[in-house]
Amino acid sequence: MTDPILDALDPEQRRVATMLDHPVVVLAGAGTGKTRAITHRIAHAVREGRYDPAGTLAVTFTTRAAGEMRSRLASLGVRAAQARTIHSAALRQCQFFWPQAYGVEFPRVAENTFGLVARAAHQVLGSSETALVRDLDSEISWAKTSNVSAARYPDVADGRSVNGATPAQVSAVMAHYEKQKLTEGSVDFNDILMCNAVLLSEHEEIGARIRSTYRHFVVDEYQDVSALQHRLISLWVDGRDDVCVVGDANQAIHSFAGADAAYLLGFASEHEGSQTVRLVRNYRSSPQVIAAANKVLRVREGGPAALKATRDPGPVPTFTGEPDERTEAAGVAAWVKAVRAEGTPWSEIAVLYRINAQSPNLEAALTEAGVPYTVRGTERFYDRAEVRQAVLEYGRTASRGPEAPATDVMDGVLAGLGWRAEAPSGQGRQRERWESLEALRTMLVDEAAGRDGWAAGDAAAWLQERASWQASPVADAVTLSTLHAAKGLEWQAVSIIGVREGLIPFALSQEEPELSEERRLLYVGFTRAKRELRISWAAARGNSTRSRFIADQAGAAVVNGRAKPKRTTSAKSRTCRVCGGHLHTAGERKLSRHEGCEVTYDEALFEALRVWRKAVADEAKVPAFVVFTDATLLAIAEAAPSSPADLLRLPGIGQTKVNRYGDGALEVIREHQG
Repeated sequence: MTDPILDALDPEQRRVATMLDHPVVVLAGAGTGKTRAITHRIAHAVREGRYDPAGTLAVTFTTRAAGEMRSRLASLGVRAAQARTIHSAALRQCQFFWPQAYGVEFPRVAENTFGLVARAAHQVLGSSETALVRDLDSEISWAKTSNVSAARYPDVADGRSVNGATPAQVSAVMAHYEKQKLTEGSVDFNDILMCNAVLLSEHEEIGARIRSTYRHFVVDEYQDVSALQHRLISLWVDGRDDVCVVGDANQAIHSFAGADAAYLLGFASEHEGSQTVRLVRNYRSSPQVIAAANKVLRVREGGPAALKATRDPGPVPTFTGEPDERTEAAGVAAWVKAVRAEGTPWSEIAVLYRINAQSPNLEAALTEAGVPYTVRGTERFYDRAEVRQAVLEYGRTASRGPEAPATDVMDGVLAGLGWRAEAPSGQGRQRERWESLEALRTMLVDEAAGRDGWAAGDAAAWLQERASWQASPVADAVTLSTLHAAKGLEWQAVSIIGVREGLIPFALSQEEPELSEERRLLYVGFTRAKRELRISWAAARGNSTRSRFIADQAGAAVVNGRAKPKRTTSAKSRTCRVCGGHLHTAGERKLSRHEGCEVTYDEALFEALRVWRKAVADEAKVPAFVVFTDATLLAIAEAAPSSPADLLRLPGIGQTKVNRYGDGALEVIREHQG
């Protein structure tokens, strides 16, 4: 290459990198090299003297993405540019300028708001049930990111469901939550953005200083911005042309957190003279995986919105229905071992699912099969106490002897912390601690293998940089992850389990716009796979109903071991929420499914339980969710328990609930079953 920055780009990516005179909107499909395009844009602009690296801010929405961007910019020779999450950038500005604006330090940031919400919920609703508090916490976050105050919430909450709480009740919880934060002198993460927006909009001199600090902007994952985030970014940019936003509306899967892809799609109309570039060349996945993903999204193959594969062909994705979840998990474990036997490293294999509750059966099957695995979403590597201690001690030791061999210093530091070459027997915290230190050592030893005479002083600086980037070691293990947490990642081989009605789409997401978001979520899962893709689903109460989103790829659903015949359809009729086929009669349209298509729960039983719950709640003069939440009722309707012990096995039901309401629920089930 004659130009290492631009020659590495395809024609569309090159347009992104070189179009510096206009606001730019990049519509980047999955695996199309958006990070490459925007980091090379920054590097090219710095080289040409168009960007001051210290005045450049690349905004991301995860710490991992920020670290990846800093790493790539460093490899291109750009180290002074800032790559930060939007909350990190806003917090730095608030902590620096707040004392100048108000004469006091910026308040402490509450790391976990669950306890605050629980206390507010108990005060207003008389309940602090975990499921209720979790939903209220999410709803408060949604309201704040959507610029909806407690007073305005009842006016905009039409159609929103928060575990049976009324809009007025949610509003009251929000108000109490804000009072508690004020009393203890803390702010939450959304407050950081709101306070930063106040500094910019109400303090002219401070706003001018902030805008003079950062003059060139790149914003990644713009389909995930909320109203509040969009407002803050607009205040930072302040109408200037030097801004590039990147996103993919087909990967918009965070509306529950207030995200709205309309800000991405409407960005060009807000900024006069904007140019739009579409990236559709996929460099990640095989043509077979891409074809399957395009079908999930229902985009026409070869159309302008369809991903276009550039990699060599691979195996056709497989679709498998199983009689139950344990059998499904065992099948996944066997598949994982077969993929490993063909030469794929454990670290290049992932199993994805819709909700965390699907993980236990899978973990048990992998353990029994002797497959190493790691569950994504747990504590970040460099935030673990033993890793922080080791990195700190390594820096101290290296400062006393910077010329010592890097690996010798690491072995000495770890030995001082009690690490031994042999792994401890058994599981638990001791084993987790050993694995963390072993991963840290392996990462440094692997790096040292490519650097002759690598000294401890240089290694310490490298290690600190890796920690600031959150560049964690890659574990030699299969990754288990929810579909949401897997966004932005990729593996050679991916298995997605539980692709059935009631899970994908989720039972509580059966209407638009939630239904389309569930489709996009599955699309995100498909596009994590580079070469091999396995889709499976398990029977629900003896009936295996694969998701409507794969109906045209998985063939007929399996019912009691026999294939269910496909229905003839009318092009103008609505579609069945179970099989995806078209509906014919008014009765079917009322049910939103064919009369012969099974659902994952007994709808009549669910309605009977709802009627019973309302009567119990009215008699006790409590909200309906205090008896059982909607999600718990669905679980009861699906499992149809016959005893208090069966009830206790269901999520969200403890002994207190069984004592208070168990007999009544079981009586409804017995009456329904006749």
